[in-house]
Amino acid sequence: MTDLSSRTRVSCLVNPRAANSQWLRRKRLRAYLEKKLPGKIHDAAGDTRTTVERARKASNESEIIVAMGGDGTIADTLQGIFEAGKNKDVLFGVIPFGSGNAFRKAFGIPKDPRKAIDRLTEGIPREIDVMDTEGRISNFASVGATARVTGEKYLNPIPGLWGFVLAARKLFGSRMDEKEIELFDGRDRHGAFAHKTVRSNFFDCIIAKTNYFGYSWNISPRARVDDGYLDITLYELGPVKYTLLFPLIYLGFYQSRLRHFKAKRAVITGRELPVQYNGEFIGNRDRVEFRVLPKAIKMICPPGKRGSKRFEFPG
Repeated sequence: MTDLSSRTRVSCLVNPRAANSQWLRRKRLRAYLEKKLPGKIHDAAGDTRTTVERARKASNESEIIVAMGGDGTIADTLQGIFEAGKNKDVLFGVIPFGSGNAFRKAFGIPKDPRKAIDRLTEGIPREIDVMDTEGRISNFASVGATARVTGEKYLNPIPGLWGFVLAARKLFGSRMDEKEIELFDGRDRHGAFAHKTVRSNFFDCIIAKTNYFGYSWNISPRARVDDGYLDITLYELGPVKYTLLFPLIYLGFYQSRLRHFKAKRAVITGRELPVQYNGEFIGNRDRVEFRVLPKAIKMICPPGKRGSKRFEFPG
């Protein structure tokens, strides 16, 4: 069990705009957090870089860093911890409080913030992997259609789920020209390899460490948080078929039919490839690189088996 007593230096970074700014109205929740999680609460509004800098500063002052918000807040907090070089020195915790809470599902963290606070106080530190996406700490990234939709979503004024639904029209304009994928120190259903080059006209490529993305979309059911590999899935089907099969893709059932790899490093090259990580659009690149950072940080996880499963290729 993690020590969250008053003797332990704890910093909680809250995104006050998460969950439609409910934090500003839920005074009882703040009182509950202060009671159960003694330490500093940082809840000043700001952009992504502000959150990263706040996490960076807190990492030099605290033993435990807690991110309270959606997936964006979690990603920014992790970025700050790593930029401070404190990922091996601090414990990381999560209290879900936003519209997108995909990260929590990989660890069985309750969606209700009060329950999540309770589970945090009885949690167990576990070493987990993260990804490096062009210098950005992440647990999920994509190249292709999903990234293009993400980029379009942030150009329109409609927030939340409906913003993504509206942006999904961009799926039908996604290019399917040939890309090259270089994989290093990996495995596939044929066995282990030191280096493999794959050519593909993929519609979308998902690179992940955790299973879920966005609104409980089980996009990478074969990803594992501590196996030391990137989980790479190629969606080699057109936009019409992708749309028709989306219910099965959303639930994670169709992915077993797709080409799938595990690798410690991946380099994808092509022409003007849309790239996103943790739901943030990076832009269009001709080359993008991903690396796994194994056992890079200790996360406070609820007791249980969620997130500890290991994937094995069949056969």
